[in-house]
Amino acid sequence: MSEFILSASHLNKTYSQRSGKFGFGHTLVKALDDVSISLRASSTLAVVGESGSGKSTLARCLLQLQPLDSGNVLFQGRDLAALSASELRDERRHLQMIFQDPFASLNPRMKVGEIVGEGLLIHQVGSSAEQRNKVLRMLKRVGLSEQDMQKYPHEFSGGQRQRIGIARALVLEPKVVVCDEPVSALDVSIQAQILLLLKELQQEMALSYLFISHDLRVVRHIADEVAVMHKGKVVEQGKVGDIYAAPTQEYTRNLLNSIPGRKALAEQTI
Repeated sequence: MSEFILSASHLNKTYSQRSGKFGFGHTLVKALDDVSISLRASSTLAVVGESGSGKSTLARCLLQLQPLDSGNVLFQGRDLAALSASELRDERRHLQMIFQDPFASLNPRMKVGEIVGEGLLIHQVGSSAEQRNKVLRMLKRVGLSEQDMQKYPHEFSGGQRQRIGIARALVLEPKVVVCDEPVSALDVSIQAQILLLLKELQQEMALSYLFISHDLRVVRHIADEVAVMHKGKVVEQGKVGDIYAAPTQEYTRNLLNSIPGRKALAEQTI
């Protein structure tokens, strides 16, 4: 069996966007240009790059939330694009996502218990009592309480809302979690708490993370490997320590040189 739980080969995705003085023209933009990446089981692969580099498009295409122009995505050896709708729905239980904005990603009209348990309902996991117990255990594991199940998202801080988002993603006990800039909207002190929680949960649940970020300081503390994207291409990929210590691409060097205290960062261990 392959050591890679998720593999993407030669992914291409092109968008058409309006151009010209009055917006009557169209320009083709290559969001993904022959991208290939592989995520090892129970590890973290960070995908980094500036805004517009294609990293969020990559995340959506890997989860089959957006169609590809061409290329293959294999999850545990199965081609996701070749699955029927029902087969893909079953696989999606094992492929979950933590979103960037903890304010926009939670339904304000639903109570926290309903938000976290929604996936269990969709995938018909257990009885209603078993679902409630799963939700409660996961909420407690991310630092929330039984009383919080009856509250609404607006009653929580940003960091607490992201904990709710994490609980929602992990209650289904997935194998792969795509973390799309999960701490970028949070204060620095809260970022550290959420990153620590994610690492602890990864060890406990044998999770594999695809961690999307523009912040190389954050990536240094959570990733095992890193893929650097630029204009829709992966320009460099390798172990985090190797990339930070001796990047081979000028683009990567420029990204690293923009980090305050980069020399001290390179000497840190994960």
